[in-house]
Amino acid sequence: MVLSRRWSAFLVLVGVWTWVIWPRFGLAIYRDDRSFADGRPTSFLLVHAVLIAASLAVGTTVGVLGVRAWRAARPPREAEESAVAGVGRPQD
Repeated sequence: MVLSRRWSAFLVLVGVWTWVIWPRFGLAIYRDDRSFADGRPTSFLLVHAVLIAASLAVGTTVGVLGVRAWRAARPPREAEESAVAGVGRPQD
């Protein structure tokens, strides 16, 4: 299945958005008063860390799929067309 370039760009933007938003959110969670008790991480911090890690993994996957779909949707270059058509290959 080949996605349109518009959908591919959307997936790439979702991946970029994920990497812009979640690290900032992670920093805010880390600095929150509820993140540590007696110098040890609380369940508040651990749960949010797992959620952030999962979101970054999904965002990265979506972004990579978007880049791959963008490349698959581009029109073939002349050199590729020539190779497919058999132009420039020695005859047996």
